[in-house]
Amino acid sequence: MEHLDSGTERRPCTARNETPLERADRNFGELLQELRVTQTGVQILFAFLLSLAFTQRFPSLDTVQRATYVATLLLTVLAAALFTAPAALHRSLFQRGAKPRIVQVSSRLATAGMRVLVLAFTGSVMLVVDVTTDRAGGIAASAATFLVCLGLWWLLPRLVLRAGLTGERQPAGGSPEPARPAARVSAQRTPATVRGAASHREPPVHRR
Repeated sequence: MEHLDSGTERRPCTARNETPLERADRNFGELLQELRVTQTGVQILFAFLLSLAFTQRFPSLDTVQRATYVATLLLTVLAAALFTAPAALHRSLFQRGAKPRIVQVSSRLATAGMRVLVLAFTGSVMLVVDVTTDRAGGIAASAATFLVCLGLWWLLPRLVLRAGLTGERQPAGGSPEPARPAARVSAQRTPATVRGAASHREPPVHRR
């Protein structure tokens, strides 16, 4: 936990009754959990690509396949560097009062890493399918991979956010509150109204 320098950093600022530094600590911990998941996929892909260069079939690859392999390998290395950059950034600025800024920069690095990882997945699928089947199959498989990643990583979060905002605007029961019957409303008369009506009645006629 970093040193608190001012009184504003001690006051709660969120619905969870957190100070700004406590919120930054929580956000950075959640970000590290996300990076652990993505780094596992990057490590598996990177190991797979490195092993391809030492297989017996690798010298038989044509120019397009070799270019795809090199581009995918470099994209994987770039994604790994982006995903590990937050840890290096935190270590370099540890106990210097820069935790909120570290969280902001690390979030941008993770977002950039996800975008690069989509391209790495697309290139690796194109290479494998191209080698095992043909060029057309590789292009189709890579396009499908790109669309799936785009839908799950970009479109799905926005749909979930929109559904959450729509649900918050609706009442808790999911249906509008029923209107009160008109007869019941008209039947509820105030005492002043009753007294006023009684005062306007005609006096009784006495017979002689």
